[in-house]
Amino acid sequence: MKEKLNIIPFEPKHTTQFHDLNIVWLEKYFYVEDHDREVLENPQNYIIDNDGYIFMAEYQNKIIGTVALINEKEGFELSKMAINPKFQGLKFGQQLMTYCISFAKEKGRNGLLLYSNTSLENAIYIYRKFGFIEVPFGGSPYSRGDIKMVLNLKSHKKSESD
Repeated sequence: MKEKLNIIPFEPKHTTQFHDLNIVWLEKYFYVEDHDREVLENPQNYIIDNDGYIFMAEYQNKIIGTVALINEKEGFELSKMAINPKFQGLKFGQQLMTYCISFAKEKGRNGLLLYSNTSLENAIYIYRKFGFIEVPFGGSPYSRGDIKMVLNLKSHKKSESD
């Protein structure tokens, strides 16, 4: 049986957890850039106050993950998704993805976009599984970014259970 995640809206009390969960994966795979620090230390200012959203993943009464939807002209940018390493492999990231897709559709968005790195093969595989397709890159706010992917929500039918 798949474990069920409780996905809750970000509150200021989650700032440290949002920061720390993201720092762990950044330091594991890349390095923390100045722009990362700005966003992670001031999520209210950089994300929430700009009509974006942050969600926290709660499992067994403990925050174990997070994801942000940053408001962009193309749609929401799926960003800052992180799961505590102790809880990886349990499909919690996929549950967060499913939630974000449904949320963006409910908000009337036409699409989701994301920037990633092709060295993160498992992540790229999951994005494709959910229907994201690679589009011309055009640059990223982060030096680690080397791929841009989009999901057209108007034609999207795929779900985590597909």
